[in-house]
Amino acid sequence: MTPSNRTLSVKTLTRVEGEGALHVALKDGTLERVELNIYEPPRFFEAFLRGRAHTEPPDLTARICGICPVAYQISACNAIEDACGVELDADILALRRLLYCGEWIHSHVLHIYLLHAPDFLGHHDIIGMAGDHREAVERGLSLKKAGNQLMEFVGGRAIHPINVRVGGFYSAPPRSEFRQITEQLRRALDDALATVEWVAGFEFPDFEFEHQMLALSQGDRYPIENGVIARSAGEPFAVADFTDHVVESQVAHSTALHATLDGHRYLTGPLARFTLNSSALSPIAAEAAARAGLGAGCRNPFRSIIVRAVEVVYAIEEALRIIAEYQRPARPFVDVPARAGVGHGVSEAPRGLLYHRYRIDEGGLVSEATIVPPTSQNQAAIEADLARLVSGNLDLSDDELTKLCEHAIRNYDPCISCSTHFLTLTVERR
Repeated sequence: MTPSNRTLSVKTLTRVEGEGALHVALKDGTLERVELNIYEPPRFFEAFLRGRAHTEPPDLTARICGICPVAYQISACNAIEDACGVELDADILALRRLLYCGEWIHSHVLHIYLLHAPDFLGHHDIIGMAGDHREAVERGLSLKKAGNQLMEFVGGRAIHPINVRVGGFYSAPPRSEFRQITEQLRRALDDALATVEWVAGFEFPDFEFEHQMLALSQGDRYPIENGVIARSAGEPFAVADFTDHVVESQVAHSTALHATLDGHRYLTGPLARFTLNSSALSPIAAEAAARAGLGAGCRNPFRSIIVRAVEVVYAIEEALRIIAEYQRPARPFVDVPARAGVGHGVSEAPRGLLYHRYRIDEGGLVSEATIVPPTSQNQAAIEADLARLVSGNLDLSDDELTKLCEHAIRNYDPCISCSTHFLTLTVERR
């Protein structure tokens, strides 16, 4: 018989990127509240950007995240180029997409193998998992290395690439230099397909979310570096209309903003991308998804690990396609002279849609900056899913309920502060 009042605290939750706390209150055997408390230290990036030259946001915003710096760079470039009314050459855009493929590979693989798979296999971390699944861990590390080296090849380095600039790149590699990275990606494709098969064999709780979904759409190809904004309920809308539909607000229990889509909570990220764009997958990725048991869409967050694995296959396949068709740009960048105006930029970070908005004054300085990362957009949806999970599993012990909540949080691969690995979980039973 359990006591009527219980408090459970987990002081350290590894395999989550950031700092926060989850508070679960139970009263008389009924869920009273679930609060996902995020304690992000003030980082002031939007304030840092004010007064800076219009060419600086890509380098500055890359420092927001060491896991997905390309996402911040590309969304920033898209917004600045939009404000200045500049269109890029097709060859430059292809190279930009290739760089982004590298980020998808390394970020998704990091999540799949180092952060998420231990939950399904009953291990505390990848170190323990390696004892029973050495071959899988070695495969994951090799895959991640392929993504990192693709980023280094195109971007100059894997963390905070230095070759990206407004208008394109500082330099573009000649076609003759692609041989080694091509061979590595071909080997990685086999590892990626093995990864899909591996994770598809995990056991998944029977759970589906109810929220709306939001992701980019790029017509007949899977969205990565740009696009229009699609949603599961309603018509697509232009990037410039983002803040007309997505509204951020402060909640009392968290320093992270919550976001709503036309007044409704929503989810962005791999599940939304896949559900809204699965018909645009490349042939090998589409076949891998079908063999893994994924239909046209997926609403089970526990199965997000499969979707991420399919996106790794896609990113490798897409990278090989781009390389096969690569023509070295006649010029590595397009000039982007400053002009007064407002620009909007989006891209699909591994964790979901990333929005940037900049106002540039007549002197070419940034006067306003707005950045809406995917994790903050997902906060309300994560919290709602946790509430449903807890309500449906009140018979579990504190230890079992804690593990379920930890696993559920990791389904979304939240990047909370992109630096600290710490989360406090409290379950209060009254």
